[in-house]
Amino acid sequence: MRLFLDVHDKDHSTFPPELSPAQFEQFFALFEAACAVEGVVIVRTHVGYREGRAFCLTMAPDADAVRRAHDRVGLGFDSITEVETASPNDTFFRRIAL
Repeated sequence: MRLFLDVHDKDHSTFPPELSPAQFEQFFALFEAACAVEGVVIVRTHVGYREGRAFCLTMAPDADAVRRAHDRVGLGFDSITEVETASPNDTFFRRIAL
């Protein structure tokens, strides 16, 4: 499994305008089910309701699985990017290995 970060923004019509936390929770349950079908695991989601943005971190076999999960619920996205963790601990252990 690899890590992916996808971005949603109301300015790009990929995040519903004026979405309430209650509406998000209802929609998120549908998205979770779509992810399960596609073999995608939701790690964390950050939502800025006022700004109309969301950032979702998922684990999946590939970006296509993440795209298919979004397609299943009609959720657009600005981008899906494969990412790696780069916390101070991650970089510390990589430096020692060199």
